[in-house]
Amino acid sequence: MISDEKKQVLALFDEGRKFYKLMNFEEAKKCFEKALQIDPKDGPSKVYLERCQHYIQDPPPPDWDGVFVMKTK
Repeated sequence: MISDEKKQVLALFDEGRKFYKLMNFEEAKKCFEKALQIDPKDGPSKVYLERCQHYIQDPPPPDWDGVFVMKTK
């Protein structure tokens, strides 16, 4: 059984992914931050938060397909 806390994290992650795919990285970032306030160890939210921070600083091209390409190791 999934705890209510985990359900909240999953809902926030899902909402964040929707904003992410729409290239609304500020709103997506807020969702991932809220998810991490509930569960600071949530790996997927951490990854997407980092990606949002990257794209806020260096936005992808308008024809972006949603794929994150690592440019550094």
